[in-house]
Amino acid sequence: MTDSRLTTITQRIASRSADTRAAYLEKIDRMRGQGPLRGGLSCSNLAHGFAACSERDKQTLKLTESANIGVVNAYNDMLSAHQPLESYPALIRQAAHEVGCTAQVAGGVPAMCDGVTQGMPGMELSLFSRDVIAGATAIALSHNMFDGALCLGVCDKIVPGLLIGALSFGHLPVIFAPAGPMTSGISNKEKAAVRQQYAEGKVGRDALLESESAAYHGEGTCTFYGTANSNQMLMEVMGIHIPGAAFEPPGTELRNELTRAAAQRLCKITALGTEYTPLANVVDEKCIVNAIVGLLATGGSTNHSIHWIAIARAAGILINWQDFSDLSAITPLVARVYPNGSADVNHFHAAGGTGYVIRTLLENGLLHEDVNTNWGPGLSRYSQEPQLEGGKLHYVPGVAESADTEVLRPADQPFSPEGGLRLLKGNLGRSVIKVSAVAPEHRVVEAPAKVFSDQAELFAAFEAGELEQDLIAVVRFQGPAANGMPELHKMTPYLGVLQDRGFKVALVTDGRMSGASGKVPAAIHLTPEALHGGPISRVQDGDLLRLDADKGELSVLVAEDEWQARENAVRDSLESESGMGRELFAHMRRSVTEAESGASVFQGTPLS
Repeated sequence: MTDSRLTTITQRIASRSADTRAAYLEKIDRMRGQGPLRGGLSCSNLAHGFAACSERDKQTLKLTESANIGVVNAYNDMLSAHQPLESYPALIRQAAHEVGCTAQVAGGVPAMCDGVTQGMPGMELSLFSRDVIAGATAIALSHNMFDGALCLGVCDKIVPGLLIGALSFGHLPVIFAPAGPMTSGISNKEKAAVRQQYAEGKVGRDALLESESAAYHGEGTCTFYGTANSNQMLMEVMGIHIPGAAFEPPGTELRNELTRAAAQRLCKITALGTEYTPLANVVDEKCIVNAIVGLLATGGSTNHSIHWIAIARAAGILINWQDFSDLSAITPLVARVYPNGSADVNHFHAAGGTGYVIRTLLENGLLHEDVNTNWGPGLSRYSQEPQLEGGKLHYVPGVAESADTEVLRPADQPFSPEGGLRLLKGNLGRSVIKVSAVAPEHRVVEAPAKVFSDQAELFAAFEAGELEQDLIAVVRFQGPAANGMPELHKMTPYLGVLQDRGFKVALVTDGRMSGASGKVPAAIHLTPEALHGGPISRVQDGDLLRLDADKGELSVLVAEDEWQARENAVRDSLESESGMGRELFAHMRRSVTEAESGASVFQGTPLS
């Protein structure tokens, strides 16, 4: 029985989205054809499309009787999570041949690593890379040679970008196939401790690099529960993966069979078969709500309070931070995975993983069961567990009980009765805060402001001993229009040191924090941003600020007449506008929507 509160929120979203959703579905209906889509191409078009194929595939494609799968690949050697994707196309082609279909790599999309660019100029391209990926996905599929799309991507902006692009081709079935996490290295707690020691000058760069290398040491996703692994959780709960695909490590026989099964399932659900499952029929209002609940129940990445707004809009669905906050209030926190606990995603997977999370949330009425998925109708299919029997993939019922209640708990006995992502409102604007890793005694901070225009200024002030006090660090001109909204994760160790020294500390910013946002309370994504004259641009050193995560308040405690008389600060540096390719993204900075509208360069639809 679905929780009535979940139904009410979903109905509110559906009502708000009625016109935009109808317009999206009408567009998708116009794109559907009869028979293989390549049948509408001229002979010259089709000849170009299969010129490099084998003779066997050419004959199959000429007959226009079987499905042709387009593979959109985010492979590169530099991302550990994406390196395994190098071998996927050959595996996919073979699997498609076995069921009488064909597969072609339709195109590649860029895939950058936030872990490499943290604190560097390249990070200012990171958020915009999502929309570049969406556009590149559309280019790959625009040849109209394909009856379905298999998207290969894992990390932060890549999965949202692929999904936004694929939704423009929502008449096609689309399955995502990931690569899985790397094996566990040193614990995340050890890694964080060395980072703080380095920030305090207690250890040198050699010790820091040794620690980081022991944490990030092989192929696969980083093992903390940041944006990349949150992506995988959400792909499962939306029914866009095949069941159990998220967290099987790279290079195993089971991982290979999951990839093969994804390709063969895609061949079966095209319009040429009896189980036609277009992406537009999978990603609906209930699916989007399920994704948000899955995110909140597992303490996932704050980045998705931006990305999933953009994804929803690509499907004609309008959501906002109030929806996130209201869903968080009814969603129990059932997982403790770093930074919300000490376990990594391999421990989470071993304890029951995505299948257990989906099972316990369904049992407590906190997910919509009556949805379409790529594996068939009904979300309960995703509580199953994949196994190998005689080298063949089959599914068994997933675990009914957690194997480790320090990592995973049932929804009726959670770590916290709520998901921990909250909306903050006040005279500084609207922002979000993730409190699932913040101790209750740190959730309310009233302290004087220390204002910075970038994180480098904060580092310098820390090194100079100027931050030895209660404070709320205000880091502004970090919004989408100012510099592409880079993550400000490099500040975390410094603010954590101050908190450990007994000071009351918080962060307020119009920028982003990492998907690994941790123990320091951080009001992030503040909207309107400073560059657009948001109230954050009026804050001065010494102003008393109040961040109350319990009551959802973010305010400056300055006399109203004085506050209104102040002028907005002006950014004193335009360094971010050129160098390291940033000049190529000037048009995106000029056209990007606000964070609560998805920080997208595509035409935004105003929230009602």
